[in-house]
Formats: sequence, C-alpha cells, structure tokens
Amino acid sequence: MNSFIVATALLFLAGPTLALASPGDKPSPYVQTVDELLLKDGSRVYGRIESESETEVVFRTTSGAAVTTPKTRIASVRPVLGRMIRGEFRPEDPNSTRLAFAPTGRALPRGQTYLGVYSALVPFLQVGITDRFSAGIGTPLVFTDDGDRAFWVSPKLQVYAGNGNYASVGVLHVFAGDENLGIGYGVFTKETSGGAFTLGAGAAYSSHGVQSAVVMVGGEAPVRRNIKWITENYAWDGTVVSSGGFRFFGERLAADLVLAIAFTDSSTFAFPVVNFVYRF
Repeated sequence: MNSFIVATALLFLAGPTLALASPGDKPSPYVQTVDELLLKDGSRVYGRIESESETEVVFRTTSGAAVTTPKTRIASVRPVLGRMIRGEFRPEDPNSTRLAFAPTGRALPRGQTYLGVYSALVPFLQVGITDRFSAGIGTPLVFTDDGDRAFWVSPKLQVYAGNGNYASVGVLHVFAGDENLGIGYGVFTKETSGGAFTLGAGAAYSSHGVQSAVVMVGGEAPVRRNIKWITENYAWDGTVVSSGGFRFFGERLAADLVLAIAFTDSSTFAFPVVNFVYRF
C-alpha cells in the first residue's frame, strides 16, 4: 500500500507542471475540426459551408470540390474531429486515449466517458473529470475460489499537451483481497502525419513493495477511413510481450482484434486480444 500512496502522490505533484503547461498548449498540427454534412439519403461529406441562401447550401469539401444541395435534403451539419491523410479526411478514433491495453498520453476530455470490455471478461469505465484528469474503475467477471472480488482504480493526469505531443502519468491499482498490486506509470505520445507512437515506463508493485520496472513501446497507423493498425510491446524481468492487430471504429464504438505473443525464459505462447469500447 505504501507504493500506491507514493504513486498517487506523483499525480498531485504533477499539478504544478499541469499549471505551467496549460497556457502554452498548442493544438495538434495533424488533427483538425471540420463540418460533417449528412444528407437524408445517407451521403456524408466533410468540409465547410461556403455560402447559403434560404433554399440551398454550398459546401466546400476537404478535397476542394463544391457541393450545392437544397436545404430540404440535409439531415444534419455538425463539427467533427479528424485528420487529412493522403488527401482524404478521416474521422478520429473514439478510443484514442488507449492502445489495445496501455494508455496513451492523450487525455479524456471533461464530461466524456468510455465503457469498455477487455477480452469479453473485464469490463471497465473511465470518466473525464477535467480536460486533464480522468478516473476509472473496473472488475473482472471471474471470481477467485475464496469469493473475493478484485477491482481496480485508474486515475490518470495529463501533464503536457501541445503541438501533437502529449504526456501523462497515472496509476492502475488493483485491490485483490488481502493483496494490493498495480503499476505507476508515465507515458508520452507523439502524433505524426501518418499516425502516432507511444513510449511508456512504469514500476510494478505489490503490498510487499516495488517488484519490477516495465517498459512499453506502442504505435498506431491508419489503414482505411475507419481502420487503424495498433501495436504495443512490453519488456520486464526477462519477459517480452509483443502484439499487433487492427482497430475498427465508428463515431463512438471501437473494436480491437489483436494477436499477442509472449516470450519468457521457459516458453513462448500466443493469445488473442478482443476489446470493445463505447465512448459517450
């Protein structure tokens, strides 16, 4: 428990960093806000309203084409986040604060929440309390023989955000009967024109003290409009876990299909990871 107290204290010590970082924040050069024009026939285009009259709208798409349509054919016009990749506008991933399992340096905005399930057995909930700080809780759907139900908390604080660079610190602390364990971590994400990469480091601990250091390297790259490649790779105490797969996502729902391979001193084995996250 002492390790948990120390790790949690790091979140509050990061407060001065947060205060210094906020005024100088610059928006990502890769992510932009555009308007989504949805027509009643289901057609969808992205860009800006260039002009409008009482009866029609002229919409300039992100590719530069002008679309003129009667207002009676328009279902909605709303702002959306996304990025231009090879001349095509692609909406943002609704689960951008996580890879398949590991957090990224991005923060969950205030008032937003995501509900997810890891491998169909581990539900979790994360809530954006401020634009920098979020907190979550989760519990497995399986029980131990003695009937104790393990659960965890996951506070996360973003200490820097600017120009496509994001840094956060956090704790994943598990309460498991008489045993408490978890990991305190720091993570950095850098966006690029074609995706992002993430570096993380942490200290795994239990009620008996710090157990080992953990290093993580991850990345993401778009494949199609609503599909991206994700990978995350860990190393600790002679064990290496490497994973890669695809994320399929819409406006609010994201699904991960990933294959992970673990390399230990005595064996090598692979296992699938299937996750679902709904953001609201």
